[in-house]
Amino acid sequence: MKKILLSSCFSLYCLFAVQIDAKAQYVLKDADKQYELYNYAKAVDLYEQAYKKKESLHAAERLAAAYAYMNDYKQAESWYAIASKMSGSKPENILGYAKALQSNSKYSEAKVQYQAYIDQKKDVTERQKDVWLSSCDSAVKWMKNPKKVELINEKALNSTQSDWGATTYQGGVVFTSDRTNTGFESKESSPFLKFDGAKTPDKKIYGWTGNGYLKLYIKPSPKDSLALFPIKTGTKYHVGSATFTADGNTMYFTMTPIPDDLEKVKNKPSTVNVEIYSSTKGADGKWGEPVAFPYNDVNKFSVGDPFISTSGTSLYFASNMPGGKGGTDIYVSLKTDAGEWGKPINLEEINTAGNERSPVFDANNNLFFASDGYVGMGGLDVFRALRDGAGIGKIENMGYPFNSPQDDFGFSLNEKGGIAYLSSNRNNGLGNDDIYSIDQKMIIAFKLEGTVFDKKTNQPIPNALVTLAKVNGGTVKTEADEDGNYQFNLATETEYNVIGEKTNYRSDSENLATIGLKTSEVLKQDLHLEPVEINKAIRLENIYYDFDKWNIRPDAAVELDKLVKIMLDNPTIWIELGSHTDSRGKDAYNLSLSQKRAESAVQYIISRGVNKNRITAKGYGETQLLNKCANNVQCSDAEHQLNRRTEFKIVKQ
Repeated sequence: MKKILLSSCFSLYCLFAVQIDAKAQYVLKDADKQYELYNYAKAVDLYEQAYKKKESLHAAERLAAAYAYMNDYKQAESWYAIASKMSGSKPENILGYAKALQSNSKYSEAKVQYQAYIDQKKDVTERQKDVWLSSCDSAVKWMKNPKKVELINEKALNSTQSDWGATTYQGGVVFTSDRTNTGFESKESSPFLKFDGAKTPDKKIYGWTGNGYLKLYIKPSPKDSLALFPIKTGTKYHVGSATFTADGNTMYFTMTPIPDDLEKVKNKPSTVNVEIYSSTKGADGKWGEPVAFPYNDVNKFSVGDPFISTSGTSLYFASNMPGGKGGTDIYVSLKTDAGEWGKPINLEEINTAGNERSPVFDANNNLFFASDGYVGMGGLDVFRALRDGAGIGKIENMGYPFNSPQDDFGFSLNEKGGIAYLSSNRNNGLGNDDIYSIDQKMIIAFKLEGTVFDKKTNQPIPNALVTLAKVNGGTVKTEADEDGNYQFNLATETEYNVIGEKTNYRSDSENLATIGLKTSEVLKQDLHLEPVEINKAIRLENIYYDFDKWNIRPDAAVELDKLVKIMLDNPTIWIELGSHTDSRGKDAYNLSLSQKRAESAVQYIISRGVNKNRITAKGYGETQLLNKCANNVQCSDAEHQLNRRTEFKIVKQ
């Protein structure tokens, strides 16, 4: 009889497993569809659901890539770490892991992974090896010796979405943004391009990012409100990245109008390349109909990031047109005596096998540009190419904090030739890409020193990442040395948060301030990081429920809020929240009650802003007692209380 029962249970288990696998495959198929349509925001939610049902290399790889495309580098790092260690993983996942670590300022760890990839891929060029490995070494040095400047987040311009490409115009600022719900939405007819043969694209939401389409905005003066830049483009899709002639009467900008002869591929989304257009202001002060740059080719390549010279006779831009040296190269088109734009010329002295963009010239004809093809901090870095006679001389990285591990680009210069505005998607901004101004008058008054320790062993943690965040201001980062020591310069009358991070540890943060300090001194602040132990149960103290109830009491909410903070401070970890009962009462009832309590706690945590995919409720009833107090065993109330507990365990880091 027992054998038959076990066989029946095994059959039910197999059926249950098959059902879970089928559900996972169904969700995975839907996720793949969204991914292939570049709807990454939707795809990651579905891939996470599929991965929870069944862990697969395909889901992990797609999650890593999708998060990387969305510039969520912490999540990309987590998923590439998982994918690179799974059976059947390709070396490219190690490369993705290295790039994600670099994007998160973990340069020492990134260097190890770059070397691991190089060891497996023998066809990596010597130049590429040098760029990867030297970039990691250089970035650590730059962060420990930052330029004496401060980047100020221009909150009057920035939103929770992407804002970039700010340039001064007639006393105001013109910039690009994909913000939504501004009240400026177009009233034109609905879009007509069908990405998948069935659905028209949302006229407000861009699937790649989940944000709106790019538009040009203007803030005429510091006191004025934002407004759409007053040019009629005739498109609901991307418009952005503008440059103006010296007299302010002609502008060049990028745009993605949808052509009638767009090439379509069966069962695939069409790719619409960006193009450059110009517009001239009439005597009535209104901008004229956009005129296409003669070297646009919407079906073959993109042209964008225009910059018009002071003379108005040279148009610089970035393009991936055929014949270039890399991804996107910088080109210049010269105006002929007849007033026509000449054939684009590749700036071969500047361009690399990587991507170059955002060309801007100062008054001395030195070129500022962004590139990911030179030794840098990661992503696009800002470089300056000094003029040497008729050619280009030294090309120098602008260093830290001009540059960050993320993309730094879309800048403009002031009248002295220095950078006035810089665009960056560096961490701790208001949104994705943010606009920053440069303050070159930072006064250093105090120093902060400390050591990062392992909270469990009390031993120093080498090469930990430490971030100094000014309250309501910017951030700077450094990497602790081999003994876990770090230091920062501090300003007067300022509040800061200092955060320590390291792979396989939970972060730690502390508050400090120089407010009221009158004499120069060295402030001390150590950090203690908790090691992450997968599937180790961690008890949440003082989580109590009323008899036969599962609603969250105020005293329990206080304790659950501590778990919420852990999850918000460590956005890549997934947890299982387990509820346990003592042995009193029927087994089935206890199992049901504990499940309801676990689900109630999970819903509370989700209501506090934690992604539902990151937390699972599990009721254990009386199946995991911590002592002898099983059914029919005499125990004290205190002994039974030991078994009535709520725990969480980290199941993914």
